[in-house]
Amino acid sequence: MNQIATGPVEREITTRLTETLSPTRLEVINESAQHRGHLGDDGSGESHFRVVVESAAFAGKSRVERQRLVNRALDELLREKIHALAIRATAPGEPA
Repeated sequence: MNQIATGPVEREITTRLTETLSPTRLEVINESAQHRGHLGDDGSGESHFRVVVESAAFAGKSRVERQRLVNRALDELLREKIHALAIRATAPGEPA
């Protein structure tokens, strides 16, 4: 894992995905600035994210199953704080 989370939502995403999926790679990218003034921008600067996560938990799972695992880990955040989340989920050894 190679990123230092800065805001509280970003830190919570990092913590939950780390605890739930034990990733070998995790990038949480805050893309909120690109959506300033758009629908879903709550002014917090933490409403739109992209995650790149590699975990053995994804081995043998479909893309939809992988996204569901990520969504489950972030459940309340997705309902209450995150407006948009792009997910790139891979198993170790798969192309990123």
